[in-house]
This record gives sequence, C-alpha cells and structure tokens, in this order.
Amino acid sequence: MSPYPADTVQAQAVAPSLADLTTLRVGGPAASFVEAEEEAALIEAVSTADDDGVPLLVVGGGSNLLVADQGFDGVVVRDIRSGITVESDDSCGGAVVSAPAGQNWDDLVERAVAEGWVGVESLSGIPGTVGAAPVQNIGAYGQELSGVVSLVRTWDRGERRVHTFSVGQLDFGYRTSLLKRSMHSEGRDEDPRAPWYPSPRYVVLTVQFQFRLGTLSAPVGYGELARRLGVEVGQRAPMREVRDTVLGLRGGKGMLLDRPPFGAEPDHDRWNSGSFFTNPVIPVEHLAHLPEDAPRYPVRSAMPETTTGPSLGTIDPTLVKTSAAWLIERAGFGKGFGLAGEHSPARLSTKHTLAMTNRGGARAEDVVALARAVRDGVRDRFGVTLVPETILVGVSL
Repeated sequence: MSPYPADTVQAQAVAPSLADLTTLRVGGPAASFVEAEEEAALIEAVSTADDDGVPLLVVGGGSNLLVADQGFDGVVVRDIRSGITVESDDSCGGAVVSAPAGQNWDDLVERAVAEGWVGVESLSGIPGTVGAAPVQNIGAYGQELSGVVSLVRTWDRGERRVHTFSVGQLDFGYRTSLLKRSMHSEGRDEDPRAPWYPSPRYVVLTVQFQFRLGTLSAPVGYGELARRLGVEVGQRAPMREVRDTVLGLRGGKGMLLDRPPFGAEPDHDRWNSGSFFTNPVIPVEHLAHLPEDAPRYPVRSAMPETTTGPSLGTIDPTLVKTSAAWLIERAGFGKGFGLAGEHSPARLSTKHTLAMTNRGGARAEDVVALARAVRDGVRDRFGVTLVPETILVGVSL
C-alpha cells in the first residue's frame, strides 16, 4: 500500500494526447496520465510506475519533447506544483531561493529580475519548468543555468530514496548534466535497471539557487545580445534591459510560447520544441573541415571562472562551437523550408532555421522526416552530424 494519501494524486479517466501536452502539438495519446499536486504524489506516481514495470514519462512544460503519433504506452506524470521560496536574502550571502520542479521557469526569471537576483536574466522566455532546467542545463545568449544552481533534490528511482546533488556533483556541460545522462545510465556506476529512458533515473523534486544581488546583469556572453544592448561581450547591463532585449530577440525568432489574443490567428513559427539541434562542439584540429566563414564561438566551462564576482566560464582552448543554424542554411535548408514546399505540414521556422515547426496539421512523422532530411543534408555537406536537443520519445532520426 502506498504511504501517501490517495487524494494527492490526480489520475485522469481520459488521458490527454501528447499533442495537448507539448509545444510542438504532435503526439498520440498517453495510456495513463497523472497530475501531481504535492511532492509525495509525484514520488508515488513515479514509484508505482516503476514497481509495475510500466514506462514512465515525466513532463513539465512539454517544450522539449517530440512524441510518436502512436502515443506513449505508459504513464505520463506532470508535476503541477508551483511556488518560489526565499530561504535567505542579504548583501553578504546573496539570495538563496528554491522552487519545486513544476514551477514555471519564466515566472521565476521575472521574479529574479524584479528582486535583483543576478544570473538568469538572459534565460528569459525559455518555455518549460524549473525541473527540466538542470536536466538540460538550459542556456541562451551566453548564459547557462549551471552558474546559479546550488542544490537539486531528486527522487532516485534506482535506490528509491531522495537524493540531493550539489552543483559540483551534477557534472554540468553544454545542454547536459548527470541527470540527463542518467536516462541511459551514463555517469555513474553500472545500473542494472537502466536504461530509464525516456525519463531520468533522478526525477527532479526541487531546485535551490544561489544568486548574487544587484541591478546589473551577469557579464553578457553573447555577441548579438551585447550589440543590441550597446555593450561589449563581458560587460554588464541593467537586468531589466537584458530581460526585455532577450524577450525581443526570442520573439523575433519564434522562440516564445504561442499565446495569441482571443480571436487572433496562431503563430505557427512558435509551434516548435525550441532549438531542435544543439550547436556542434568541434575539436580545434578538425576546424579545417569547416568553411572559413563558418561561425566560431569559444567553448566555456559550465561553471563561472571565478567565485568572487559575476564572471563567464573558463574558455577551453581545445574546442570550438559553431552554429547549427548556419550549417543548416548553408546546406540548402532556408527559413520556411518544407519537404513538400510551402504547404508542408512541418517546416523550418520562417524566422529561425533551428526550429522544426508544426504548421497546424503536422504529425510526429512529418517533423521526424524534416529533421532527418536536415541532419543528413548537413552531414553530407559538411561532415558534421547534428545531435537533437529535443528529447525523442518513440521516434528516432
């Protein structure tokens, strides 16, 4: 018998389709669907699925998922908890803030900017929830979550206990972490129950952040943002200005949630899963394979270079990052590209080639076919294989 009260778990008699739960708006039905309103309920739902040997998919905002048209033959669990707790806030220690996994991410960023909590302002507008943020080590415009995380409390599905990770144990990297790698049992000792895919072994319960206090942002680490702000890379700017500028940049690329006013037409460029592919990170000795005009960006450590003040990560001289969007366009896939032309159900965004979009009637198979064609085209042209950032469930490229 479960040790948790039954009324903390909200199981729905008719499970929604994954199209209703994801920003791409594709995907078939879930065999079972549970919404958890309390931490105990989340743990119960996860544990029950594992005990019964039923596949488990934990979803937040559904903004980084592509699920098969056949749906998911298992339990889909959504954490709907919210709330931001300020544990301490003073000029010496900064602000220590925690939030449950279900908390809306951008609402937390808005609060941080308003309160003068430095370090997430460039992550404005990223759809999704707090729980997904450390799994992916979300990042944008030269800023990554790893710079402000202090602790992540998780439910360890293998040992059936709460497991708390400090920032140093999370092994953050570019769009990855120990949490993400635990889907396939990478990063720890041999796990006889692996793989845990499509959800990690460690299901995030709460995240604790450590913020510096101030009115200026962390050092701006991205050229496009710096130019819009009128500063040099590495300089700082008012946090509110950074947030507003980032939201403008994201909106111009279709990288915000589609929330049209009543009666207005939807913006199908926003029916996407964010950046579908990660930017390739290439050893410097292989740069000769890229055209001379291909973008080249420094690869920085996930953690700030210093702890005595806001700073960027240390540059790794052995690696260089290039632009997946640039490679896609130069391989012949321009903005708005579709396999069947402008009437294709799935097309590249008309604003940004890194987003695969649903034009209103796409199926998962349409998005997969488009992504596969783009990946193969880039590989054939440049010898670089793009890696999906979007989590694929029941489909593959």
